[in-house]
Amino acid sequence: MKLTRRGRGAVGVLVCSVLVAGVVLTFQGFAGMDGPPQPSAASAALSDAAAIKAPPPLPPAQPTRIRIPSVSIDAPIMNVGLDSRGVIAAPPLEKAGEAAWFKDSVSPGARGSSVIVGHVDNESGPAVFYSLGALKKGSTIDVVRDDGTTAIFTIYGIEVFTKAEFPAKRVYGDTKDPELRVITCGGTYSKDSGYSGNVVVFARMSKTKAAKV
Repeated sequence: MKLTRRGRGAVGVLVCSVLVAGVVLTFQGFAGMDGPPQPSAASAALSDAAAIKAPPPLPPAQPTRIRIPSVSIDAPIMNVGLDSRGVIAAPPLEKAGEAAWFKDSVSPGARGSSVIVGHVDNESGPAVFYSLGALKKGSTIDVVRDDGTTAIFTIYGIEVFTKAEFPAKRVYGDTKDPELRVITCGGTYSKDSGYSGNVVVFARMSKTKAAKV
């Protein structure tokens, strides 16, 4: 079943891009009837970040799974890098149910900003991060790592940025604590030009959990 916007009929495959320090982050998707949820104005305020006290950073490890219980996200994580055009590769559309760690960022739980990306939708309907814009500050994100630890991040902001005004330094810049950015397409949707921007979730590691033995 192909999703359509109410009263507009079927829409085509779209591309959503973000320019970041000379690198283009590209997603492709498919617009739903009412579109994916978008962050509220209240979610955009980042003043609560200082209240989240981070534990010591974890050593590098491969992330294997992302779980966001409040919006029912539970997905495996693949790795992506840059393609021959200098573009951050999105997960294949046929694997739209999977998230992807940008392997040139720090691993989740290490000091700095780790980046996980994913599609919002594709030709078959909602994809892994369709509900990302519905998140609220204070919700948590669990990232399971292959060293047996889980890095747990507390969200302190969710914002949508247009392609032209994407704040690359703020999103991708270095941080003194372990932080996480989760990114998908967002903003308004046009049949001709696709989504106008990106939803970005800002989160800081607030605790860690070891695997049960």
